[in-house]
Amino acid sequence: MSKASAQTTSSVIFGLPIDIEPMEARSAAALPFDGGWQYEPKWDGFRCLAFKEGPNVDLRAKSGKPLARYFPEVVAFLAGLSVERFVVDGELVVEEAGKLSFDALQMRLHPAETRIQKLSTETPAKLVLFDMLMTPKGDDVRNDALSRRRSGLVAFVGPDIDQRRLALSPCTDDIEQAKLWLSDAGSGSTDGVVCKRIDGPYIPGERAMMKVKRLRTADCVVGGFRYEADSKNVGSLLLGLYNSAGKLDHVGFTSAISNDERGDLTRKLERLRKPPGFNGKAPGGPSRWSTERSAEWVPLKPELVVEVRFDHVTGHRFRHGTKLMRWRPDKKPLQCTFEQIEASQPDDLTI
Repeated sequence: MSKASAQTTSSVIFGLPIDIEPMEARSAAALPFDGGWQYEPKWDGFRCLAFKEGPNVDLRAKSGKPLARYFPEVVAFLAGLSVERFVVDGELVVEEAGKLSFDALQMRLHPAETRIQKLSTETPAKLVLFDMLMTPKGDDVRNDALSRRRSGLVAFVGPDIDQRRLALSPCTDDIEQAKLWLSDAGSGSTDGVVCKRIDGPYIPGERAMMKVKRLRTADCVVGGFRYEADSKNVGSLLLGLYNSAGKLDHVGFTSAISNDERGDLTRKLERLRKPPGFNGKAPGGPSRWSTERSAEWVPLKPELVVEVRFDHVTGHRFRHGTKLMRWRPDKKPLQCTFEQIEASQPDDLTI
């Protein structure tokens, strides 16, 4: 297969518009249990629509941005399948040491092609599929019920396909199994549970599904803060936990601060200014996801403890921003350790 055959150009016409938006999910506090639902693990990766027409393949992120450049091994694998065409919905994931690694996945977003090629060999990605929009026969099945689309997807990901490169996400209509998946979420490969109506169509761009995440709390030390943009008031608190060596590592942030308390809180924090703030892993500098302004932070004496709610841990850090629940003046900072967020259950989901 030539290199060109595994790449797409703007002139290629696929069976569905390349700018089609994936169906999305709205957040819910609990799993629905009134019947008629299909439950699936919510994978901790990059959402991806994959298009194929003849030898041409394209990968699109949820934002609509092209992903093919960053995952050449996935493009080549899909281009090499015997089927002529399809449009499928799934999640790009990378596995390291038997577990999915979001950090390894993020490393793919690198500008150097030589670096991408190296990583694609060392830590190849896998596409985990959970829906089909167009069949290999060229039929648009977006208006079909999920049960029919799922049957087509099961037939598509047959036993002869290399499961290391292309896999079928498990699903169930058993609420008890969904509860087990949810209890395991947040500390391993999955980020929660996605719920879909079994008789529902695929509605691009609409929040026609539900997602439920496992939310947990932890007591963290406030090791620093950032000011609001163009303001003299605090914008976010930088959170830390003590590692096994007794050093305070930066683990994330919370910006859930009410406007009524920003002024008083800013003055309180400014009185505690003292470097280094974090004597273990400190907040990093600017990256492709942050501006120079957002990377500036003020170190504090490690005296304040706050309880926050979080949903997912990746690489000993909170993946997303956290919700500030309450201040904990009753807690000693040294009691705020990583034991609170370490996985309590094995990650036994297989795909």
